Amino acid sequence: MDLQPQNDADFLEPSVLLDETHYQEGYKNGYNDGLSSGKEEGRQVGLKMGFQVGEELGFYQGCLDVWASATRIDQNVFSARIRKNIEQLAALVSSYPLSDPENEQVQDVMEKIRLKFRVITASLGVRLEYEGRPASSKQDVEDM
Repeated sequence: MDLQPQNDADFLEPSVLLDETHYQEGYKNGYNDGLSSGKEEGRQVGLKMGFQVGEELGFYQGCLDVWASATRIDQNVFSARIRKNIEQLAALVSSYPLSDPENEQVQDVMEKIRLKFRVITASLGVRLEYEGRPASSKQDVEDM
């Protein structure tokens, strides 16, 4: 019986392999858990943002509806310039890509809507603002 001394590297190899196996298993489990929770968090953020956009667009549409009603009662209630701005605002609101939230122009369209709304309210001499919009979009992102 010829016994050779075992090499220390051979002796530790099963421990290293076991450690690597546990590492890979832990990584896989963590990745799957992160993927699942990330999707849920993404869904919650998307729902919140979608609600905020819908609420703001609804506010502008409500104002347009009131102004349209006032115009039906009295055709000359607004000047031609204000009527033109109201028509432009209505076109902007209806052009907002509700069914395409990944459209890169959604922020541009919303900024144009906000600007046109401010032009109209300034021309009417009224102080009317959408109160639900955060003061800065950076703060809103930090709140999430």
